[in-house]
Amino acid sequence: MRREIQKMREIALVYLDRSGGLQKFVNDCKKYNDSKQSYAVYRFIISINPSDIAELDATLGNYILHNPIQAAQIFQSVCFIAIKTLSLIEQLQTETQISILLKPTHLPPLPSYVLSLSAFPFNYTSRRFYMSEGIAIAMGTLTKYTQGARFLCSEETCPFSEGFRYIRVHLPGATESATVRNDFVCGLCSSPLQEDVKFRVLGDKQIVEMIDAKVLNALKGYSNDKSYFRIQTFTVFLRDELANKMKIGNHYKIIGIPAYVQNGLQATACIEVNSVQLCKPSGPSFVSDKFKYLLSLTSSSRWRFTAILANIFASQVVPPGTYNTLKLAILLSLVQTCEKENADYLDLLIVTSDTLIIDRLLNYSICLLPRSIRHPPSSEIFPSVSKDKHGTGSASIHACSAVLAKGGICYIGDLSSYKKDKLELLQSVLESRTTTVFIPGKKYGEEVDQQVTVSVQTNFWSFVDVDSSSKKHIQKENFLIGQMDVSLIPPNLVDGFGLLIYNEFPSCRLPSLLVQHTLKKAINPEAMLYKVSEQFRMQDYEEFILFAKNLHVELSSEAENLIQGYYLASRRVRRDSIHGSTLSASALKILISLSKAHTKLSLRKEALEEDALIAILLLESSLTLKHGKSALCVAPHPVFPFDLSDENSLQQRDSYLMQCHHQVLKFISAYGPGIHINTNEE
Repeated sequence: MRREIQKMREIALVYLDRSGGLQKFVNDCKKYNDSKQSYAVYRFIISINPSDIAELDATLGNYILHNPIQAAQIFQSVCFIAIKTLSLIEQLQTETQISILLKPTHLPPLPSYVLSLSAFPFNYTSRRFYMSEGIAIAMGTLTKYTQGARFLCSEETCPFSEGFRYIRVHLPGATESATVRNDFVCGLCSSPLQEDVKFRVLGDKQIVEMIDAKVLNALKGYSNDKSYFRIQTFTVFLRDELANKMKIGNHYKIIGIPAYVQNGLQATACIEVNSVQLCKPSGPSFVSDKFKYLLSLTSSSRWRFTAILANIFASQVVPPGTYNTLKLAILLSLVQTCEKENADYLDLLIVTSDTLIIDRLLNYSICLLPRSIRHPPSSEIFPSVSKDKHGTGSASIHACSAVLAKGGICYIGDLSSYKKDKLELLQSVLESRTTTVFIPGKKYGEEVDQQVTVSVQTNFWSFVDVDSSSKKHIQKENFLIGQMDVSLIPPNLVDGFGLLIYNEFPSCRLPSLLVQHTLKKAINPEAMLYKVSEQFRMQDYEEFILFAKNLHVELSSEAENLIQGYYLASRRVRRDSIHGSTLSASALKILISLSKAHTKLSLRKEALEEDALIAILLLESSLTLKHGKSALCVAPHPVFPFDLSDENSLQQRDSYLMQCHHQVLKFISAYGPGIHINTNEE
């Protein structure tokens, strides 16, 4: 065995030399030596490429992967010899003062190296490297732990009463009491050991709770996935340079050593992390041939493709041709989701008298994205704070629904069911896209209070039940033409949502269509009631939306001029003598977001005037519901004024939208302050 150990030491030295690790080690030693300060522990991080080292020597490669703690001792011996031979650190006295942390760059892509918390059993007793991934759902504040400590024999005549013979170093999975306690004895004279406190080395520690990404499927309101799985959180320890490397709500891939921490009668499974990698969502690089064919058929018009998409969308939930304006808004919001800060968000607030159908439609729609949440009313929408359950006494921030829905949709249900303080917090988040968590210092063992700002990168969907809201308060009498009664909800909160949509459909066929659809679905839930349901399945829409949302869109100068002209004209028209303009400052952002979303939905990369027109009509319809009609005076459902049954109806809609475009240009020229837009007279 000694011969094998000696051979592995030689291979380790060769690997360090070839990989550049030896030069990095020499540089790290120089920093310690230049400080002229004596330390109990000298800590070094060595990056290991398992593939390269296995080519050099399979035995050492296997040893590193399956016995990393013992393998670190091999590198410890090599580094100690190098320091003494090259006189790198004058203060170093013993080999035990060297602490080596091996960091593998990756692990073999084999099932035996993957640790899944949704699989049983969870093998936490084998202290070797595993790869795992999940979402950070709770994060503790930074605390200190003991990296290493120096102990001396209490017997003055003992030769070990001085020097660096007894060095305690933290090992993966070890508690603080395993590193520092008062029952150690001298191996030479059996006298008690005492810690030399001035040589204690402290490091940063952060406790993170992670959970398998499969949990998101359980938090959606509707799913075709009928599989069953076990959901369990697991504790992750981030130490030193890895502390604060994670952000709450993000999806990470980690490499670490599993262990368990005994706390009384309770054992907690945990992972000591060696490396952290952010998992970035990657959408499909294609759309189905069915959508490509549909796009080619409608290439003569910039409006037809998206109209048909909305017309046939969610035919498993509502009949084709119903709720087209709402379905178009849903599709636009779905493609305007991303995990970037300062993104173009698009939030929806629906005013309805049929909450059951709307709830089913929204539940169905959020399942088209990998990360979307149907918020349960019993939990918190935004991050909350509680005491860490691992006995540290520090604060732990929990993600909650809005953060877990990062890059997707947070569907919060009936807005009128929330209390005033929750609505005020929601309004603040819609305006700033951040939320602040307050951590009182006294309660969590800190000297000062802390405030942690958490980014909220999700679109919010909600609805207001017209019937219930009318019963809860006395309706106003001085409504303007076209204005809806949503006075139960604070006006600033209503303005915070990008679009306010009233789901009333002008067709008298709607009730009978819905009744037939609902009865047939109740008898046979799996039935495909329409041909379009078979041609364009839920999976096709999933792939389409994931592709479309990743398109990078730029505004053309024509679209930009049309948006700017309408915005300035609307600010001049929609104003009163007391409050000034009733058009919120966010309206311009909403117009741009809607234009880009319609462009993405059309599978293009440049937003044109046609996209800007759809955005203007949707926003004007929303503003009419909030504040009443303006001089532009659009119809109640300007984007879908009538049923789409055949090609003639599509042609009729195109003609109608061209008239709307001309009407918008006249509105801008009449009320826009100094705005001039070139018009093409036909």
